[in-house]
Amino acid sequence: MKILLLPLALCFLTLSSFAQNFPFGQATYDDLEFDKNKIDSNANAVVLKEFGTASIQIDDATGQLELVFEYHTKIKIYNKNGFNAANVVIPTYKDDSRQENIIDLKASTFNYINDNFAETIMDKKAVFIENKSKYTRLTKFTLPNLKEGSIIEYSYKLRSPRLFNFKTWQFQSDLPKVSSEYLVYIPGIYNYNVSLRGYLKLTDQKSEISKECLRINGVKIDCSKISYLMKNVPAFVEEENMTAASNFKSAIYFELSDYTSPNGGKTSYTKTWKDVDYELTLDKSFGAQMKRKDLYKDLIAGITKDATDDLQKAKAVFAYIKKQIKWNNYYGIFSEESVKKALEIRSGNIADINFNLIAALSAANLDAEAVILSTRENGTLNKLYPIISDFNYIVAKVNIGDQSYLLDASEPLLPFGLLPLRCINDQGRVINLKKASYWIDLKASQKAVTSYILFGKLNDDGKLTGTLTTHSQGYSAFNRRREIKKYGSVEEYVEKIDERLPRIKILHQSISNIDSIENVLTEVFEVEFTVNDGSNNKQFYLSPFFINAITKNPFNLDERTYPVDLGAATDERISINIVLPEKYELLEKPKNMAIGLPNSGGKYLLNTTFENNTLSLNQALQFNNAIYEPELYLYLKEFYSKIIQNQKSEFLLKKVN
Repeated sequence: MKILLLPLALCFLTLSSFAQNFPFGQATYDDLEFDKNKIDSNANAVVLKEFGTASIQIDDATGQLELVFEYHTKIKIYNKNGFNAANVVIPTYKDDSRQENIIDLKASTFNYINDNFAETIMDKKAVFIENKSKYTRLTKFTLPNLKEGSIIEYSYKLRSPRLFNFKTWQFQSDLPKVSSEYLVYIPGIYNYNVSLRGYLKLTDQKSEISKECLRINGVKIDCSKISYLMKNVPAFVEEENMTAASNFKSAIYFELSDYTSPNGGKTSYTKTWKDVDYELTLDKSFGAQMKRKDLYKDLIAGITKDATDDLQKAKAVFAYIKKQIKWNNYYGIFSEESVKKALEIRSGNIADINFNLIAALSAANLDAEAVILSTRENGTLNKLYPIISDFNYIVAKVNIGDQSYLLDASEPLLPFGLLPLRCINDQGRVINLKKASYWIDLKASQKAVTSYILFGKLNDDGKLTGTLTTHSQGYSAFNRRREIKKYGSVEEYVEKIDERLPRIKILHQSISNIDSIENVLTEVFEVEFTVNDGSNNKQFYLSPFFINAITKNPFNLDERTYPVDLGAATDERISINIVLPEKYELLEKPKNMAIGLPNSGGKYLLNTTFENNTLSLNQALQFNNAIYEPELYLYLKEFYSKIIQNQKSEFLLKKVN
């Protein structure tokens, strides 16, 4: 068996001592008294022990090889905030012909009462199944009789027909773990590439030969018996602005490289991109769909009749596909309905829609290609060798002159050339039916840009009236348009804004370019809100930070081991001008501020003035990078802390006699 461990280089040791699964139902006084300060003083629950084993066996009922995975864990709950550890969700795979099954599920809660452990066994009726998607179902249960100080324990066996990825083992979760161990038995006829992801190192790894672990048609096969151990594993804490947690949690991954049948025939699963290009080109759900430009032969002239150049043609085709086919919310790089059927029924998955887009662009004599990728929540790709199952999304790429544009026709409110943020994830692979495939960076082509402009007047009754104008571009405009479209009317959308802003009353509104997605979205609100009750207008405080005030720091860890990924650069500007009714003098005001991030990564500028009886505030918050590496985390944390502290200050105004 060939093992590739990245980023660690670990050697096999031929040892005979392996840790074994621990007995179920034997809670101990040491479990009860475990001091969480040894691993995490802030923990609400701690995994005391976790053990798993996986092997390939023959299913007696079908005679087919299957993966058998067994899992067992014991968890100490310290307080009510740790009760969530007792809510267990086990995802399993299913399709039309095969599925994974959970069997031998056991779960108990142990409470220490009158110097003895009392066991409460979970009723099997507490287990229920949820179909999450077409290919995923969830086994869910909650352990019973929870109390502060409870010890919970559960185990199960999973039987799976999926041998390609063997079974991933996650050392790291949202709970700290005292001990996490995985024991695998891999038959010598299977050769897996194995990778250790995450920043934590294994505490120990052991390997030896397990004789005759499997017999196929009378042929005895030896196994590699390998254990992976990690102790004192810190909890993985998810924060805002990150891609899939699976990219960063410490875990062991297996990917099948090749298989040698007992009679000597060898099948290789680690392919080159040349192999993959050839297979995708011939695949009836991929290459065959890209070629269906004939479907648009009689339509394309009408679609592009007003276009004066190739760019206008591409925009016309893009707009047409967005209107014609509605996304059914399924991902995938392979067509489910076929290009023709999706066009007929006006519905399809991501591949159905974007293969239609590629076909139509090709019919317009434009150079169109496919880009397969992995979405942000799906994780990053292994680029050492192609694994098609890692890709879960496809978009179109059209080349016009010396410019290329990435397009996804599944979102009607996206402008030409702007991908949904879910697609902005490292790199994608460009598939061309006539040329070799290649990697392309997936970067946001536009920033998220927002500007707020308020012109107001403070009246004698303490109320401020004025006009608030908001201009949105790029991802900001897309998000706002999507929010508007959630409601039945613009009036309903404004009503909801009014409800969320209790201090501010919207008297009148005007929103332009809701459907003109290539243009700036502009919202104009006539507003009124109370600064003071009018009883003490000789001297009063006025906070200018009532538009998108920053009150909470999104970064609270002492250390972050994974990048801050915003998806796109952002630029937010706020301009406020408030005319006061009579002569006032300024006693206090927020400090002017100019702070920046290293390497021109971003800045915050604040300038406040009081001239000619007018209060003015100009603020700019810019993040020039989409991604900030972990070494910049503490700079970002301090950056926000300074802004929050300064925004606690206010104007103090006193009327001049």
